Amino acid sequence: MAEDAGGWSTIESDEGVFTSLVENLGVKNVQFEELISLDTDTIRSLSPVYGVIFLFKWVRGQAPQTDAPEYGAYDPSATENGLFFAAQTIQNACGTQAILSVILNQDGPTPADPTGTGIDIGPELRDFKEFTTGFPPDLRGEALSNSAQIRDAHNAFARASPFVDETSRPPVSDEDAELYHFIAYTPFNGVLYELDGLQPFPISHGECSAADFPEKVIDAVRIRMTRYADSEIRFNLMAVVKDPRIRAAEIGDVETLEREERKRRGWAWENALRRWNFVGFIGEVLKGVVGMKVEKGEGEYEKWVKDATDATAKKANMRRERGNGGEE
Repeated sequence: MAEDAGGWSTIESDEGVFTSLVENLGVKNVQFEELISLDTDTIRSLSPVYGVIFLFKWVRGQAPQTDAPEYGAYDPSATENGLFFAAQTIQNACGTQAILSVILNQDGPTPADPTGTGIDIGPELRDFKEFTTGFPPDLRGEALSNSAQIRDAHNAFARASPFVDETSRPPVSDEDAELYHFIAYTPFNGVLYELDGLQPFPISHGECSAADFPEKVIDAVRIRMTRYADSEIRFNLMAVVKDPRIRAAEIGDVETLEREERKRRGWAWENALRRWNFVGFIGEVLKGVVGMKVEKGEGEYEKWVKDATDATAKKANMRRERGNGGEE
């Protein structure tokens, strides 16, 4: 869930952030695509889809049920059969944890990509997965939370916050704060699993072939959403897919290739803006402008300030006039 804790910063649920994050961890040929609607045809069009990441508002008081989940069935034996599942042991890490719940379970031939070799997770994550093989979920969660490499890759996408809004009122208590949580859905060994680090075990949603995955995962997400009032719209769904540039290059689809390259350039620019604040730059620009006005001679600076004040007053008067219905 999203709160400040343990050296892990809050990151946005954004396709460019998630794609760049896994690439920084050494994962190759994977991309995240935001799903605007719960549409099975859209998921099919993105094939192969390795899994989906679902972000939703956390409902307080929902303690994990040890006997059985509200929907689906706990599968304690799934981890013994090779499924990577880690308990969430620290706040703010749930986004990256949900991402890895898909990535680390799709590094071989899967229902999503039966003819391929799965996701190339790179040496860093491969070492992490091998190191935690055989660990129970709580120790896997501790290992993930304490991984400096994964934490640094995650924190690289924390939005810079150079200003503190002193007029804003923080929540009076934890009960007033709005928390959001990430979970993952991915097929593994012919079963659709819901991987939620706040639950004691992976949740099975039944048999799932590659052809069934779009319907199965949409049904599971819709069930999750029925817990909320009709007025609640703060959800986000992200598909984990094979980099579409690979297929476009193979078939000579120049239009798709160019579109995806433009998208990647846009993500790179947005991520650069996320990493840096521009307070120092803006301050230097203002000092330069003021210095230039002062150098022009006596009265130039005062005239510049007066012109700006007059322009502001004029705009304020225009707004007041529009508010009073304009001219009589």
